[in-house]
Amino acid sequence: MEKIILTGDRPTGRLHLGHYVGSLKRRVELQNSGEYSKVYIMIADAQALTDNADHPDKIRENLIEVALDYLACGLDPAKSTLFIQSMVSELTELTFYYMNLVTVSRLQRNPTVKAEIQLRNFEASIPVGFFTYPISQAADITAFQATTVPVGEDQLPMLEQAREIVRRFNLTYGETLVEPEALLPANQICCRLPGTDGKAKMSKSLGNCIYLADTEKAVKDKVMSMFTDPNHLKVSDPGCLEGNAVFTYLDAFCRDEHFAAFLPEYGNLDELKAHYQRGGLGDVKVKKFLNAILQAELAPIRQRRAQWEKDIPQVYEILRHGSTVAQAHAAQTLAAVKKAMRIDYFGDAGLMAAHVARYQG
Repeated sequence: MEKIILTGDRPTGRLHLGHYVGSLKRRVELQNSGEYSKVYIMIADAQALTDNADHPDKIRENLIEVALDYLACGLDPAKSTLFIQSMVSELTELTFYYMNLVTVSRLQRNPTVKAEIQLRNFEASIPVGFFTYPISQAADITAFQATTVPVGEDQLPMLEQAREIVRRFNLTYGETLVEPEALLPANQICCRLPGTDGKAKMSKSLGNCIYLADTEKAVKDKVMSMFTDPNHLKVSDPGCLEGNAVFTYLDAFCRDEHFAAFLPEYGNLDELKAHYQRGGLGDVKVKKFLNAILQAELAPIRQRRAQWEKDIPQVYEILRHGSTVAQAHAAQTLAAVKKAMRIDYFGDAGLMAAHVARYQG
């Protein structure tokens, strides 16, 4: 069986460092690994509308921002299919059929759905589209016969529900769909990068993000104002690593070679941490080190983005072509699903022949 990846993002805003370390950087590595015959990267605009139905312009404006971030990070349209979810209508039809395989109580028990409903204050009035998000996600995955879905640990309940739908479908209608496997981040720190203010998660609404499209100055300003240890008042004070956003970012981005380039008095991150914990190391010095690392990481991304910004029509063409390719694949899966469900009435010559024999024989 060929190995196929399906992953993507909701275009509700520009992508930030949390997206980058959590998924984007890994996607580029997987794309270039040669292990996968197809890589589908979806801009999930339809899913974004499930909790932004009153603000379609928000999705419309950010769609190109996400596409630019993808290309800037190194996703290659020659190796990966970049497409827009709403341009593949087969996904909606598959979602409709899968709804018959899932109960309301099962959706209510999904931990990810419960957490997202609480986060958006939807307890009193849940949009149906948002509530059935796990079913839509199952349609996205199975439409491309994806064998592999890169996810964070918080998304595992969603993938497990997709797997349940696949098993239920295959048991009911015969082996038709591929059951996907999760691919977790290699670096667990990358699963949930905190905001610059030390909050548990980067959030556009909280204004605690470092965006991939940020200027060099913007990144520096955000790093130098990052949350550290509030009790580390003097350089001589022992510092705490737990809850210290600067060191969490260093865990995610720092490599030994960065010390030779930017902070040669230390050999590795463990030495830096030990000095901070015993006292004698100031926050400013550590922040300057982190800034140097992030600038080195983001510089090629900025350069690629600047080049793509000069040719927006080509970006649109990439999305248009990718959506056409994705639709063709999804159409094949939909046809197989309808055949398995025995609702391919006009494609079954035997059915008409049987009816003719019954009524005219």
